[in-house]
Amino acid sequence: MPSDVEKWKDEVYGEEIRDHLRRFAEEGWEAIPDDEHDAWFERFKWWGLYHQRDGQESYFMMRIGPPSGVLDPGQLRVIGEIARDYATGPAANPEFGNGYADVTTRQAVQLHWINIEDVPEIWDRLEEAGLSTKQACGDSWRNIVGCPVAGKDEREFVDALPVVDDLQENLKGNPDYANLPRKWKVSVTGCREGCGQGDINDVGIEPAEKEIDGQQVRGFNVRVGGGLAGREPRFARDIDVFAEPDEVVDVLGGLSGLFRDHGNRDNRRRARIKFLVDEWGTEKLRRVLQDDYVDFELKTAGRDLREQYSYNAGVPEDHGHADHVGVHRQNDGNYYVGLNVLVGRVGAEDLIEIADVAEKHGSGEARLTQRQNILLTDVPEENVDDLLDEPVLEHYSPDPHPFQRGSIACTGTEFCSLSIVETKNRQVRFSRWLVDNVDLPDDVENFHIHLSGCTASCAQPQIADVSLRGMKTRKDGEPVEALDIGLGGGLGENPAFADWVRERVAVDEVPGAIRNLVEGYAAERGDGETFREFVQARDEETLTELVEPEETSYDDPYMHNTKKTWYPYADDDEPESSPAPNSPEDQPVSGDD
Repeated sequence: MPSDVEKWKDEVYGEEIRDHLRRFAEEGWEAIPDDEHDAWFERFKWWGLYHQRDGQESYFMMRIGPPSGVLDPGQLRVIGEIARDYATGPAANPEFGNGYADVTTRQAVQLHWINIEDVPEIWDRLEEAGLSTKQACGDSWRNIVGCPVAGKDEREFVDALPVVDDLQENLKGNPDYANLPRKWKVSVTGCREGCGQGDINDVGIEPAEKEIDGQQVRGFNVRVGGGLAGREPRFARDIDVFAEPDEVVDVLGGLSGLFRDHGNRDNRRRARIKFLVDEWGTEKLRRVLQDDYVDFELKTAGRDLREQYSYNAGVPEDHGHADHVGVHRQNDGNYYVGLNVLVGRVGAEDLIEIADVAEKHGSGEARLTQRQNILLTDVPEENVDDLLDEPVLEHYSPDPHPFQRGSIACTGTEFCSLSIVETKNRQVRFSRWLVDNVDLPDDVENFHIHLSGCTASCAQPQIADVSLRGMKTRKDGEPVEALDIGLGGGLGENPAFADWVRERVAVDEVPGAIRNLVEGYAAERGDGETFREFVQARDEETLTELVEPEETSYDDPYMHNTKKTWYPYADDDEPESSPAPNSPEDQPVSGDD
């Protein structure tokens, strides 16, 4: 039997949701029937709106998805102004205040505390700037990710940006692929670093070369079936297909149609294409794609570049770059400057100031990375030093400490109903304590610590040096927030998922565990041995001993947030104290105050 979600989608889905959203916006929050909340909230996702957690009724998260993270001149400013004007709520975050934007691990931007009454005006401002929330969520094409400096990278093998643009124009929003069994995540990478992270996407389009008619042709190999969600992660698998740049749209249109027709619509937990690849195998998938969905003969895979991948690849620092933070030369002689955005969160006024810096010293273009950072592009060499002297870069540094450079966190219990633990503020506190109390070996410039609030894996914990996943436990007889600890994940030529070596560690003992691990690594590593090599050379028992939980000077004010609250940072966080539902003027909605 089709799931409830499939039944709701059969009634209303896709473009037509927009008219309903505008009607609800005009009539107000109360116009959404109480007994239809689940159905409408599921549909709203297609237009980039997620309802926030219980206790925050009438508030939404809005996601904006620029393809491959590219923000044209002026677009970063518009997002900052919208965050300032609309992304404020009835309570402030103790670390970030009230009014901010989150850069995500899929090169998108999320805004919180959005009232449905404000959505049409926000859409107008976004669309005037060339931005959209369409299909930022929902069972359809999500934001297409890839190398954030596509078209500008000195080491680029093939320019992926025109391919991304073609996919965006022809398939994103195409009614033939607007209602899929589940989300559809696509990565397009043209660089030698592997920074598109194709391995963890439903479809990974990766740079390759093939001899055709006596000529070496540059294009892409195709991998299918990656994903991290739940406790069943998969790396995308090679389906033995090479696509020239002008063939990618047809190949991905065929794969989208195949998933639409054969994906599981009865069980949403098994609805991702990774499970279809498990069931069919790559040979059958390729055969069905060829026979039923593509009208030209597919080419066999070409020679790939995976041995050159360095992005989060666990290789020595001089083999490439593990991210895009810092000052880097472009292929046109200008430079791009990668700013570290700790856990991806930027205050609205800071975002506007960063836009000022981009326009003052570069072209005004900005790009977002899958490590939750912001890049400013097209900076002439003579402007680089002045850009680096800008005050806002003191907080968003192009030369951060490795513990802050490598910190990623999902939304957490602040807004997400799936999360088990607090994340953003905690990861900030973790990173600061580690900077002050733990010494990494001098040659280690990147050390990735990802904190995900649950098994949905939005922070991509399975591909980090140190993986943290939200849990609960008891300490001294009291319930406390806890984290599972994994080690040794990452991408590259030989990608690996983290090995979960400790479970349900009380959160105040996690920094001590990381310190013990780093000290053991520093003392026992071989000459030049990377952290991933160190982990891979040791058995689970040895690694478990290295990650010994320990209480330290680290203090965690959120570890007892195990009860249901309306907002974990509110002075009075009891559910009955929630001011929601509220009007856009932060006044209680009539009849519910």
